[in-house]
Amino acid sequence: MPRRAPDPAQVRAELLAVAPWVRDPDGTERPPRPALAAAVRSSLRTLEHAAPGHSVEVRVPPFGAVQCVEGPRHTRGTPPNVVETDPATWLALALGLLSWDGAADRVSASGHRAGEIARWLPVVDVHRTCEKP
Repeated sequence: MPRRAPDPAQVRAELLAVAPWVRDPDGTERPPRPALAAAVRSSLRTLEHAAPGHSVEVRVPPFGAVQCVEGPRHTRGTPPNVVETDPATWLALALGLLSWDGAADRVSASGHRAGEIARWLPVVDVHRTCEKP
């Protein structure tokens, strides 16, 4: 049974809560681990629901991983299409502060379908939304 879809207002609030640090990690205090975890997990779940499927696995250690994008389902071993990155890079992608192409040196993407997740990014575009949670 698929997980329940995240509440868009909650996802937005969680992402905007960490946005100042994502924008300026050297000049802003790092958010508490629970805030980072919540932002990563809710944005991954949003991607999972926006791009349902099992052909690409998106990993953001240590906080979470989801399978998404329609296509062949992978069930055993290492999936052929994997995207893996650190929390700061994922959050920058999820917020629209970093483009998929701009993140090329900060994202490990293997498999010919991995880049398809760019179609569903950003999860919350801070350039197009009011900054108040």
